[in-house]
Amino acid sequence: MLGWFRALMPREDRFFDLFARHSETLVAGAAALREVLKGGDAVPRYCRIITERENEADEITREVLLAVRRSFITPFDRGDIKDLIQSMDDAIDQMHKTVKTITLFEMRSFDPLMQEMGGTIVEAANLTAEAIPLLKGVGTHATRLSSLTEQITRVEGRSDELHEQGLKALFREHGPSNPMAYMIGSEIYEHLEKVVDRFEDVANEISGIVIENV
Repeated sequence: MLGWFRALMPREDRFFDLFARHSETLVAGAAALREVLKGGDAVPRYCRIITERENEADEITREVLLAVRRSFITPFDRGDIKDLIQSMDDAIDQMHKTVKTITLFEMRSFDPLMQEMGGTIVEAANLTAEAIPLLKGVGTHATRLSSLTEQITRVEGRSDELHEQGLKALFREHGPSNPMAYMIGSEIYEHLEKVVDRFEDVANEISGIVIENV
């Protein structure tokens, strides 16, 4: 009876609009982070862009959480909605933490492997942005959603490898002779790796939603 009643009620499609808007901040933030990692005089400008996108994402997250509390009908489980938007927000929060460290130490040049990790972040963000709108028809798009989440997981695996290679190269170059440079560089590598980890968290949330709703 409850299932029949829910089927007659209008869907809360605004959740999907908010998810899509948030995914756009992820793409924009990731693109700006890639520009940061190119180095040079433009670094502060792109750091500010990430801060702006993070603020925008926070506001969207608040809208989603408010809508969860106020809505009688939600497109899928309320806990899943909250976990999904929080995992997305954690991704851009981690981008923001990355550029806060870059700003603190006034960095203007970055290792090639850091730049490659920036590329994996952009890839993960784009895959996420492709997946999010498909949740509106989760049953229809289950196969594609599973493929996209698997791709994000593979991107995270490549990022792990780049992270490990980067730390080894950093130690060879700076470890014995310049401990401060090694410390700062390793902190940037850790932040970049955590950004991709957060995208894997998003992929896991999406996979859980697919499993529960198909």
